[in-house]
Amino acid sequence: MLDSIYIQHLQQNTWFSHLAEPFQNFIIEHGKKHIVEKNAAVFSAQDQFDGVYGVLEGSISLGYIDVNGNEAIAAIAEPIMWFGEISLIDQQPRSHDAIALKKSVVLQIPAQPLNDFLLQNPYYWYYFALLTSQKLRYVFLEQIAIQTQSITQRLAQRLLFILEGYGNRSFIQDFSIQISQDQLANMLTVSRQTVNQELNLFEKQGVIQLGFKKIEVIDLDRLRKLATVGHLKA
Repeated sequence: MLDSIYIQHLQQNTWFSHLAEPFQNFIIEHGKKHIVEKNAAVFSAQDQFDGVYGVLEGSISLGYIDVNGNEAIAAIAEPIMWFGEISLIDQQPRSHDAIALKKSVVLQIPAQPLNDFLLQNPYYWYYFALLTSQKLRYVFLEQIAIQTQSITQRLAQRLLFILEGYGNRSFIQDFSIQISQDQLANMLTVSRQTVNQELNLFEKQGVIQLGFKKIEVIDLDRLRKLATVGHLKA
């Protein structure tokens, strides 16, 4: 059984809080808590499906590292964000790597009991359709942003995405984002120099405060304004 503090965290997750009570109870009863050390893999691309995961503590990079060590980051999962459901749906090997950016705690819903539960209760597949479509919506938003928005808007939007847990959080609890400028540049497919210039401008405008591999959002309303119009009034 999960610690009560983690159960409270789960209840603050948008997806989990809307699950039918029997499904919530199933996850709490069958979920397995794992500690993942920094730079260790929760799973790797081409691994066989072993369950769906949620981040309870820490930060997990979702992306791909090629044979030369080049990294592509699609998203950063923080509490409480779920990942790994793609292979549940299509029954194919993992499509990406899930790597801990720092020491993290994840909750695994193991594959076998989950498959058995869904076989007995096919209605609950609906919830995984919601989870997947939620992520697909953010993919579309990012693709539209690449073609229509300035780098200022895209950067502000991506910071908001991370704060909001890509729609996974009922409300923002932590305004601190653990991410390096290299990782942020990778996610936006721009140079680190470009990201650095924009972040310094955000800081001068009183929107954020920069730290070592850390961005503290100090004015959420102004960040949302930057994501919408790309500039602030003087």
